[in-house]
Amino acid sequence: MNLVKRVIDITNHKSSELADRFATLAPNYNRFCLLDSCGFIENNSNQKYDWLVGIDAITDFQLKSNNLITLQSFLNNNKGSWIFGHLNYDLKNVIEPKLSSKNSLLIDFPLCGFFVPKFTFTYFNAILLAWYDEIYSLEFDKLLSQFLGINEAKPTISNDESSNTTEINSMTYEKYNQQIDKIKHHLNRGDCYELNYCIPLLLQTKISPVSIQRKLKNNSPAPFSAFYKHQNNWLISASPERFIKKNGDKLISQPIKGTARRNGDLMEDEKVKNELLTSEKERAENIMITDLVRNDLSKVATRNSVHVDELCGLYSFAQVFQLITTISCDLRKQVDFIQIINALFPMGSMTGAPKFRSMEIIDDLEDFQRGLFSGSVGYISPEGDFDFNVVIRSIFYDEKNEEILIAAGSAITLKSNSEDEYNECLLKANAMLKVLGLDVTSLNIVK
Repeated sequence: MNLVKRVIDITNHKSSELADRFATLAPNYNRFCLLDSCGFIENNSNQKYDWLVGIDAITDFQLKSNNLITLQSFLNNNKGSWIFGHLNYDLKNVIEPKLSSKNSLLIDFPLCGFFVPKFTFTYFNAILLAWYDEIYSLEFDKLLSQFLGINEAKPTISNDESSNTTEINSMTYEKYNQQIDKIKHHLNRGDCYELNYCIPLLLQTKISPVSIQRKLKNNSPAPFSAFYKHQNNWLISASPERFIKKNGDKLISQPIKGTARRNGDLMEDEKVKNELLTSEKERAENIMITDLVRNDLSKVATRNSVHVDELCGLYSFAQVFQLITTISCDLRKQVDFIQIINALFPMGSMTGAPKFRSMEIIDDLEDFQRGLFSGSVGYISPEGDFDFNVVIRSIFYDEKNEEILIAAGSAITLKSNSEDEYNECLLKANAMLKVLGLDVTSLNIVK
């Protein structure tokens, strides 16, 4: 592959506007991935790009066996190329063959899907770079002309875009409370000491993914946002969480545990932040997962290199405050992508501790197969570096069947209160519901 690197003149165009222009191209392709920091790069030295996008597929990989070696072969065969893709949460059953998923898959993303794009664009420090094989030069010129000619007007969302939604199916508080009691039984027995329990919300409605993506980005900007398309299925994500990033021989993970609602009032928000920072329960949840991630990283790290760079750092987002811990290590030589995934996936913040037993309990008690929710989307650079998010705060859309999944969860410990945890799930889901013209407080949630 003869990769061309080209600087594109984007004088007088803002970063966010350029990213939005690329998003409007997504419906034209079966494979598309836009990863957007939404401006958080200014406050995060670990961010390498403002945003980057992969468009169309030269070659496409889907896991068709219970052997991740086939993925490593795909990556090896495409070294020196940009690669975008996803890891489905239920890939855990391949990594740990004793695990299973008894529930049905609601939005059908493959267990693992990667593609080498025809065209990759990266934006950093006010410079837009394009990457493509020279054999696609004519097609690139056509795409660039289309991109630069896109009207700058923002797409609008009609008031009745979700008006044909007939019912939102989710879990009642009564059922949720029963499940939390079962989890606490496991906690009291010592089966686990923290478990991430999630609930789904299902909608039947038709949407415009581009419009919804724009609105979610405006309402809930997040540093690991993703707009991702695989055939007829879409991910529209406002994720605040990084799973793993590799930069040279350095690997970092940034698990989130600890959530508090923002109120919009500056004085009240300061009080909420202080309560979150000093909350024994929230900090304990974070530290439990920090220990788990440290252990996972040690499987691929050089001796004594695992380090907690920041413990329980407080970060502000549109609707919530979060406690985020940054953990890093130096990678051992010859460690490949699959070895890293085998060691760290799924992420501890979405499972619990200990991880294996927590995943068994999750599969027993949750009533949906998570699929891409709790999975990861990201990119691998031509140099072999990569960055992958945690797929949370997301809308999953099956365009063919006009079905939407929104899922949310929280960490359950012995100190958890069922009502508080249920409300935290609804708080997290509400940001997605609002961009669909809905509000969790006005819903008749049924099961």
